[in-house]
Amino acid sequence: MGLSSHPSQSGRLRILSVVDHVYEALRDRILAGSIPPGARLRQAALAEELGVSRTPLREALRRLSAEGFVELAPNQGATVTQLDLGDMRHAWTARIALEPGAARVAAQDHGPEGIARMRLAVEQQRTAGADRTAGFAANREFHIALVAASGNPHLTRFIETLWVPRIGAPIYRAQAAEAPPAMAAWAEEHDRITDAVAAGDADLAERLTRTHIAAYPPVGPR
Repeated sequence: MGLSSHPSQSGRLRILSVVDHVYEALRDRILAGSIPPGARLRQAALAEELGVSRTPLREALRRLSAEGFVELAPNQGATVTQLDLGDMRHAWTARIALEPGAARVAAQDHGPEGIARMRLAVEQQRTAGADRTAGFAANREFHIALVAASGNPHLTRFIETLWVPRIGAPIYRAQAAEAPPAMAAWAEEHDRITDAVAAGDADLAERLTRTHIAAYPPVGPR
């Protein structure tokens, strides 16, 4: 397994290393729940299954650990992180602090590429129907696209860290219990946020984003 290219959200090609491939494969499995919280990640078996040596696997695990996906313990190896309600509340609080402000910055800039990415995510969420996997992916993509529309790469990295390991997986599991009408309501809220950003209304974009996040505390599906 050598270097390969992969399309990014911007349409540009990213060059993926062996470590990148292993990292993304394990991250996707953790998000999908096929590797459940608390599961032991046995390096020998994983390396054989993925067709890689231990070296890129260890590097991928270190990256996953830095982002909160897994926990590394001396002489115990790696296990998938188990999140408790306290973890979720802290991440939710961080989102309230970060996303509304990023929405304000995005509205002040309201570049066409960022708005187009947000609208695409809303459309994907509406067409997901009863497909929980697609619905979650579109929901997560909208919030990351909103922050990315600020044009600030630091904010984007922060929100990706929150949404993937700390918020993403719990939402994914909880969303399975939600009915499609609820997800449709979220899409409508996302649409109004997008309209505010596109109109350059920074106050409205910030207020709508804050209200949207606050309505779904971590004890529920968001």
